[in-house]
Amino acid sequence: MLEKTEKASSIAQEVARFSKEITKPGAKALDIAELLEAKIRELGAFPAFPINISINDVAAHFTPDVDDPLVIGDKDLVKIDIGAHIDGFIGDTAISIDFSNENGKLIEAAEKALDAAICTVRAGAKTSEIGAEIETAIKSYGFKPIENLTGHAIKQYDLHAGCEIPNISKQGGEEIKEGDVIAIEPFATNGEGRVSEGSVVNIFSLIEKKPARMREGRRVLNYVENNFQTLPFAERWLRKEFNSKLLLHAALKELIVIGSIRQYPILKEVGKGLISQAEATILVEKDSARVLTK
Repeated sequence: MLEKTEKASSIAQEVARFSKEITKPGAKALDIAELLEAKIRELGAFPAFPINISINDVAAHFTPDVDDPLVIGDKDLVKIDIGAHIDGFIGDTAISIDFSNENGKLIEAAEKALDAAICTVRAGAKTSEIGAEIETAIKSYGFKPIENLTGHAIKQYDLHAGCEIPNISKQGGEEIKEGDVIAIEPFATNGEGRVSEGSVVNIFSLIEKKPARMREGRRVLNYVENNFQTLPFAERWLRKEFNSKLLLHAALKELIVIGSIRQYPILKEVGKGLISQAEATILVEKDSARVLTK
């Protein structure tokens, strides 16, 4: 339902504004994530995924663990990715904050690429057209788009609903349709323009329920299905319900092996370049786009 998507998007946008107030050098990443997730609930929605706090060369999929000591540094470039949902209808947005005061152009490149992409959106437009606009805008600033990260279509309880919105020019592409909800998220970098998976994994999502040998595994599956359905969740969210860290790790490992859940390793720029991010949730209309978050 559009009304719920609009409300969730409005909440995500308000939380993004709040994130600028609490994200400061010296602040713990865990405290920021938990405050933002609590704010989403306070405003009447639920987190659509764990708050991502991606610093410097990290692009995505980092959320702090329950005992993570990470603090924001004086020179850090921080990306905060926020999703809110109401009954599975999702609003998704992201911002970049630079504490070095040296990366304004890098942030501007992602923001202007988002603006250019939004101007391209209309029923019948191809995803390849959107990607071409993003690539052109970012390169005009002397940076590179992250070629193996994309925006995505959004459906109820489905954050990445098939259709991908590239950040580079590609042949072909899918046509977007009136009424589609899409998230456009340009990433700009002064590095190589690609990301690879790191070793840290704190985010997971349910694929399908399969018979688990461990009792704790069966408990995790039931809890995830009842509370998150197919949306991504953080391990730290489970730690509040399951007392033993070792048993929880063993259960998650079994569920990954049997194909019940997928994992989301952190994504890092292959050349260790800094990365900026901008993102908005868009409703595709006949001749234009309606921006739901930005």
